[in-house]
Amino acid sequence: MNDIDAWVWWLVGAAALGIPLVVTAMPEFGMLAVGAVAASVFAGLGFGTVAQVLTFVVVSVALIAVVRPIAVRHGKQRPQLATGVDALKGKQAVVLERVDGSGNGRIKLAGEIWSARSLDTERTYEVGQEVDVVEIEGATAIVI
Repeated sequence: MNDIDAWVWWLVGAAALGIPLVVTAMPEFGMLAVGAVAASVFAGLGFGTVAQVLTFVVVSVALIAVVRPIAVRHGKQRPQLATGVDALKGKQAVVLERVDGSGNGRIKLAGEIWSARSLDTERTYEVGQEVDVVEIEGATAIVI
C-alpha cells in the first residue's frame, strides 16, 4: 500500500464488487460497491483507516437496510401494463354468431374473430349485440 493511495484501493474494491453484481444480478453487491466508493471519498479526504472502514460498513448496511426492502416490494408488484390475453379482459366485443353456454359462438374482439361462450350457461347473445369479455380460456372468450 506504499505506492498506491488508500482511496485507489477502495475504488478497486468497488469495481471488484461490481463484477458479481453484473454476473449474479444481486443488488447487494452494488450496495457494497457504493459503500466502497464512500470509503474511497473518506480516504481521499485524509481520514484514517478506521473511519474508512466505518464509512464502508455504515453506508453499505444503511443501503441494504433501506433500499433492499423497497426493491423486494417493487419486484413483487404486478406490471401495470396488461399484455397478451390479460389485455383483452374487460374489453367489449360484438357478437358475430349466436353465443351461448356451449362455446360455439363467435365474436369480434380487438379486430380479431374469437370463439366465445357465455359465462351464464342460461344466457344467449344474438348477432350484433355488444358483450364484455370477462376471461380467456385457451382460444375461447368468456363473455357477459
